[in-house]
Amino acid sequence: QVQLVETGGGLVQAGGSLRLSCAASGRTFSIYFMGWFRQAPGKEREFVAAISRSGGGTFYADSVKGRFTISRDNAKNTVYLEMNSLKPEDTAVYYCAATRLTTIQLREYDSWGQGTQVTVSS
Repeated sequence: QVQLVETGGGLVQAGGSLRLSCAASGRTFSIYFMGWFRQAPGKEREFVAAISRSGGGTFYADSVKGRFTISRDNAKNTVYLEMNSLKPEDTAVYYCAATRLTTIQLREYDSWGQGTQVTVSS
């Protein structure tokens, strides 16, 4: 288990960019497969992006591929989500999550941050 805190959300106009950060506690960050998920009001939480333990493998939902980039810095215990060309449909609460498995399935993630709101205006 690991404590996660997301920062960087806010209000941005369509076409703009934001960078989210997720800071993890402890010195065992590198053992976790990390993911970003999002949830809009009244909708199910959905997968956005994930990154392998070393950072060498990345995975994206089709809806964000080519616009979002996930990265991690294990020395800083931090994972990032750089979001470009934002659209109103990207509006949601974004959550950072961690798992000891190698998966993008939401139900397999054990640790979750509190979420950070991203609002994209049209």
